[in-house]
Amino acid sequence: MSMPLERKNFTYKDYLQWPYDVRCEIIDGVVYNMTPAPSRIHQELLLAIATRFSNYLEDKSCKVYPAPFDVRLPKGSEKEQDIDTVVEPDIVVVCDPSKLDDRGCKGAPDLIVEILSPSTSRKDVKTKFTLYERSGVKEYWIVYPSEQIVHVYKLDDNGKYANSEVYTKEDDVKVGIFEDLTIRLQEVFKSL
Repeated sequence: MSMPLERKNFTYKDYLQWPYDVRCEIIDGVVYNMTPAPSRIHQELLLAIATRFSNYLEDKSCKVYPAPFDVRLPKGSEKEQDIDTVVEPDIVVVCDPSKLDDRGCKGAPDLIVEILSPSTSRKDVKTKFTLYERSGVKEYWIVYPSEQIVHVYKLDDNGKYANSEVYTKEDDVKVGIFEDLTIRLQEVFKSL
């Protein structure tokens, strides 16, 4: 199916009517096509990071979800069908069970991880950065596979991602939303 990208103001109602094999996101009513098939490296990193979160969260109330997993980000009290932002982050951690339903997450997750691909890097670094900050995602990780680094952004008291912390493959990342979780990047990047 050819997506009518020239039209704007798409909504979740439109999104639900598209064929299952159409991979796209809607941000502020604009459709963004996604990479049809992520690379092997992308998938290895996704699995390595998601597994570490999953193991930590095994007996806790927070949940981790790897892509594909829809996150609907309403701007206010609009009806479900009128939400104009639906994204599919690589990894999502949600600690408020009231945000979860059979379709995914409605509202800001606590933590999002995006693993850059050449075709999505601009969107992940600029468009989604602004979106996640505006939506109140407490912690946003951007993983750069070829450089083997991770940028971690945390919301400050003013609701802004003021500064990033940059971690290399030799570093351990202290996960900000949890008091006692540290992820060793050497283990995450070991397959590269």
